[in-house]
This record gives sequence, C-alpha cells and structure tokens, in this order.
Amino acid sequence: QVRLVESGGGLVQAGGSLRLSCAASGFIFSRRSMSWYRQAPGKERELVANITSTNGSTNYADSVKGRFTISRDNAKNMVYLQMNSLKPEDTAVYYCYARLMGYPAYWGQGTQVTVSS
Repeated sequence: QVRLVESGGGLVQAGGSLRLSCAASGFIFSRRSMSWYRQAPGKERELVANITSTNGSTNYADSVKGRFTISRDNAKNMVYLQMNSLKPEDTAVYYCYARLMGYPAYWGQGTQVTVSS
C-alpha cells in the first residue's frame, strides 16, 4: 500500500522556521522524483520545490528561493522541506508528491502551515 505521510506543520510567527517531513512507503522511493506543493485558500496548488531521483538536483519556486531547502534520505524513504524566514504568504497546506514518468503519481494528505504576522 502506497503511503506518503507529511508531518511538521504548525503555527509559526513570521520570520520563523519549520521543517516538514514526508515518510514514504509502498513503492521504490529512490526511483521517484519528490516534490513539495502547497495550496492556499482560494488558490491553485503550486509547486514549491522538487528534488530528482538521479542526482538529487533541486529546483524551487521563485517565491521560496533562498528561504526553503528540499532534501531527501533514500535510506530512510524520507523527503524534507526546511522552511526559513517564513512569511504570512507561505500559509498553506503543504503536500508531498512522488513522481515517476510512465507510472501513477502519489500525493500525501497534506500538512497545514500557518504563518502569523
């Protein structure tokens, strides 16, 4: 059974930090490109950061560059999102996403991040 379980969300003041974690099971984690998406109320889901399966290269949305860092631990089947210098506009539900071309993609259930001003 495929599972992606996010954790680490919560309420934080502007300027603070959070570290999101996503625990994966039920598929070959090391083969999957892993991403974090977020969805704010009334807005479409957007890509925050991605890390590849091959060489671990990363890319980020312009709005989070320099503040967020995505990483993965293939031995533990985990992907992380370190979020620093948080802003109220970072408030959203954050989702973990696993992708492999030619195969079904997987989503986690999401974790709420709320940044107060």
